[in-house]
Amino acid sequence: MATPDLAQHRTAGADTATQPASAADRLPGIRHIIAIGSGKGGVGKSTVSVNLALALRQRGARVGLVDADIHGPSVPVMLGLPTGEPPAMTAEERIVPATRHGLKLISMAMLTGDDNPAILRGPMVSKYLRLFVGSVDWGRLDYLLLDLPPGTGDTQLTLAQSFPLSGAIIVTTPQEVSLRIARRGLRMFETVHVPVLGIVENMSTFTCPHCGGATDIFRRGGGALLSQALGVPFLGAIPLDGKVVECGDEGRPIVSDRPESAAALAYVAIAAQLERALERLPAAGLQPFEWAWEKNEGGPAWLESAARLAGGHTTAIGLRRRDPRTLSVLWEDGGRSDFDVRDLRLACRCAFCVEETSGRALLDPKKVRADVAPLKIKSVGNYAVAITWNDGHSTGIYAFDYLRAFADGNRAGEAEDV
Repeated sequence: MATPDLAQHRTAGADTATQPASAADRLPGIRHIIAIGSGKGGVGKSTVSVNLALALRQRGARVGLVDADIHGPSVPVMLGLPTGEPPAMTAEERIVPATRHGLKLISMAMLTGDDNPAILRGPMVSKYLRLFVGSVDWGRLDYLLLDLPPGTGDTQLTLAQSFPLSGAIIVTTPQEVSLRIARRGLRMFETVHVPVLGIVENMSTFTCPHCGGATDIFRRGGGALLSQALGVPFLGAIPLDGKVVECGDEGRPIVSDRPESAAALAYVAIAAQLERALERLPAAGLQPFEWAWEKNEGGPAWLESAARLAGGHTTAIGLRRRDPRTLSVLWEDGGRSDFDVRDLRLACRCAFCVEETSGRALLDPKKVRADVAPLKIKSVGNYAVAITWNDGHSTGIYAFDYLRAFADGNRAGEAEDV
């Protein structure tokens, strides 16, 4: 198995993919972490990531870029960086990112050569991702862009669970098959409560450099129509230009090499739209936390001032220990749910408590002690909490969607009993 020594050294004893980052992993100094994803490959997502990063840099921002495609890294080639040269380490054993065109970068291609594949299972991929984001000496950044691999798998879930993402950008091409899969990628981010900042349509109209004629090779306008249908911003379209590929293959991204070209100007316009989309985001809700339940230390805020009738039904803006046996959750729409902690333990949906295929309960309530209580409650991205219990159970993740439905269902049951 091809596993670089650097990652073996830095990830020894790291958590598995299903566990969230601790309160110490808040990435101080980084203003926004933005995922750039797509439902399928072949849409030019890495090219978009590199050139968008450079466009943001051109507008005066401090930008870092994570090549999060562990199995198929390509960003160093586009930036003209050598591969197979492990980065330096600081005295504090943090990775020093490479720098090119004013961008800071980390990629698996810096640890493995072009002919050495990273043959890794899911848990190791997740460890590398946390290493590349949380153990790099980024310094102060306005934006840290994460160039994700295609799909909606381990990488996307690990990042959504482990780091406080400001939002996600979906890259698509105009043809119908790409739009359908991009829709699934967008829904995945919505499920884990990561705001979708907008859609970018890549490989739009091609203009012939010889005759000036315009041809919609992959059709046109699909990205704008998808954004309208799903109610998310359309950040812009990037024309199909052979120079984008040529510049990328030669390590000279088009935004830097040909700043006056139509493609480069499109990237700069998209960067401006992205900045405006971030400005329109609601005020930040809960910050990452690790809460010692018994001592009631390290708990999250209780943001009553952020509640509003039009707020999210499953967006938590506060958690509080009402008493040693009751967890209270404040929702953005102004609702409040109180949970008996033993009821929460019995409601765990992990594979040890519920059979995944049939939904059959595996947990015997009679075997759960009456005084069961949390030891720790940790945030899981923007969408869930993980609870470690004093009976030794610690595998369950409670999504806020599930908690709200559980609370509403109990309330409905109580009404029927009356």
